[in-house]
Parts: sequence; C-alpha cells; structure tokens
Amino acid sequence: MVFFESFNPEKDIPDLTGKVIIVTGGNAGIGFTAVKHLAKRGAKVYLGARSDDKAKAAIERLTAEGIGSGEVHYLNLDLSDPKLAKAAAEDFLAKETRLDVLVNNAAQTLIPYKKTLYDIQDVVLVNYFGTVTFTLGLLPLLEKTAKESGTDVRIVNVITTGIKLVPAGKRFRNREDFNEEYAKSYFPKLTRYTSSKLAVTIWTRELQRRLDEKEIPIIVIASDPGGVHTDGNKNYARQQNAIVSRLYIAVSYLFFRSAEKGSYGSVFAAASPKVREDAKAYRGAYLNPDRKNLKAPNPQVYDQDLAKELWQTTKTLLTEIGVWQDVI
Repeated sequence: MVFFESFNPEKDIPDLTGKVIIVTGGNAGIGFTAVKHLAKRGAKVYLGARSDDKAKAAIERLTAEGIGSGEVHYLNLDLSDPKLAKAAAEDFLAKETRLDVLVNNAAQTLIPYKKTLYDIQDVVLVNYFGTVTFTLGLLPLLEKTAKESGTDVRIVNVITTGIKLVPAGKRFRNREDFNEEYAKSYFPKLTRYTSSKLAVTIWTRELQRRLDEKEIPIIVIASDPGGVHTDGNKNYARQQNAIVSRLYIAVSYLFFRSAEKGSYGSVFAAASPKVREDAKAYRGAYLNPDRKNLKAPNPQVYDQDLAKELWQTTKTLLTEIGVWQDVI
C-alpha cells in the first residue's frame, strides 16, 4: 500500500476531462497543490474558500503556473457556520449537474478555545460540523452522478496523524463532549484540533457504511498527508518561544514534506485508478503515506457504537441549528 515513493500525479492520474471536483481550502497549502494536479489532468475544479481575495489570487497563480486543459472556479465557502456551509452547497447545486469528487481539505488548526456560534467551539464547527453539513448538502448530486454509467465518485476527507493523540474514552454524547477543552493536556490546542479530526475520521467510516447499505457506489476515504510544512504549523511555531520555534524548524527540515508532496495523498484518493480497482480495501479507509497498511492509528476509529453515537448527536445538534439534511 505504500505508493508515495513512486507516485507521480502527472503520470499516475488518468485524464479527468469532463469530471467536476470540489477542493475546499484550495487557496493555499495542500489544497492549492491538489487543485493544481487535478486541473492539470483536465478536471473542472471548484476551489472552495471563504476569502474572495485569497481565492482569486490563488486562481491567478494557478493560471500563471499552467493548468493545461483544466478549469478552476471559485466557490465561496465558509465552514465556520453550518448555515453558510449549507448555502454554499446549494450555490454549487445551482451551477452544476454533476459532482465526481469532493475533497474536504479546509480546516482550522491550532486556534484558541472559543465558542463563536451555537455554543460549539470554533475548531469543531469548521472541521467537523461545517464539513459534514457541506458534504450532506452535496450528497444527492454525488449519488446521482455515481448512478451514471462509467462514473467513479469519491469523497476524500483530509485528516491528521494526530488523531492518535486523542485519549481513549472519547465520547460524542452531547454538545459538552464536542466542547472538551483538554486543559490538562500538554498541548490543548493540538488535542482539540486532533479531536475534531478524530470525529471526521469516525464519520468517514460511518458514512461509508451507510452508503454501502444502500449500495451507493461512492468511495469515502480519510486521507492523512503525514507531516507537512503547512502555514498553520509555521504560524503556530512563530507564536511559541524561541526553543519551540527552533525545534519546529529542525523537525520540519528532517521529517516534513512540502505542500506539493503533502497533497499526493488527497490526489491519489481523489483520482487514482488503484482506488476503484481495489474498492473493497479503500472504502472508509484511513490512508497515510507513512504507514504500510490502511489502518488508523487510534482504535476508537473502529468503535461502531461510538460511530453511531457520533452520527446521532451530530443529527441532533445540526437539527437544532436548522441545517440537518436526512439524505442517507
């Protein structure tokens, strides 16, 4: 299963002409390079971002660097409020009649503890609830596309190796469980971020299970890019003392990938023929370039009771907000 040493998007991804793809958080970092690789192969890619100026600057840069026969369009997407995430999905549905691939890449990383809306902490609203709402809003179109002849529809949720840091016994019974501060953790910001991504990883498997039950041929993958030089990591390091900043520089130099290489997992999960050829192995799988198998580093990912609890509480909270979509 280790493919990154030889994987080359320009050679190993087929012609994507006619395919429509969304990459959230596509204006920078891993998302930006994923957009570039997919567009270069001929896809029509929607770059999801909440900043008009940053999105337009990214598209100008992509055009200047060359995207071959592909297209890149801006989709205004703000995941910090599920209502706005739902509106963005509706906006897309008004533009397109098909969707082949959704890459949920956008995320908040190491931010202070804050509950701006709905009494849910911000990092969880963006990384989990906003992403879930956006995905469910697009699911009917993804399903419609999947039923067409010759299609290969996928959902890729970008997560993190850091889910292994979330302590055993994590629960998703109510709003309070989502709002856990991890104040006693050595790195509370990191643990809150990785906890939100654990929820995404568990939800990935539960969504796949539900799709399989209805025999809907969509493949859902949790893609972990491994250690990458992201802007979020760099900004966090700059905010720390000199020792931590220097340690980050040393570790990143020795072990981290560039954003270019970091996007390979997302691109592989989104478009490699190998995924469909071995669909049974990749359905609901955890994909990490540093691991020799498709097994997640936190056993809680495979707790079916926890997955059902997560799904039910997600439904309850999103119903309270007024955006739940009973589409699967």
